[in-house]
Amino acid sequence: GRDKDFVGMGGASEPGAPPEPGASQGGGYIFEPGPSQVLDTIVPQYVNYQVYQMLLESRASEHSARMVAMKNATDNAKQIIKDLTLEYNKQRQAAITNELLEITTAMRALE
Repeated sequence: GRDKDFVGMGGASEPGAPPEPGASQGGGYIFEPGPSQVLDTIVPQYVNYQVYQMLLESRASEHSARMVAMKNATDNAKQIIKDLTLEYNKQRQAAITNELLEITTAMRALE
């Protein structure tokens, strides 16, 4: 955190805690970190953030591609079912027609 970047000469028992009442302040100075210290801290965090963001985007892209692939597979399966059902019904109708022709032919032969 930001408190770690400051060096103080306070009498606090914990880092970042306010000084105890009556404790000597010691006349110390608090310095802000220099530009190189700021960059040394911020640049690695920024790089980590960028890498993390790329990983998240990559995962989202992969997930989206999988969803599209599954939708296409589902649509193809539905079309195959529709085609097979139509073919089954045509074959069934042809079998029924043949049976009717056989029955009709047999009845005419008996007459």
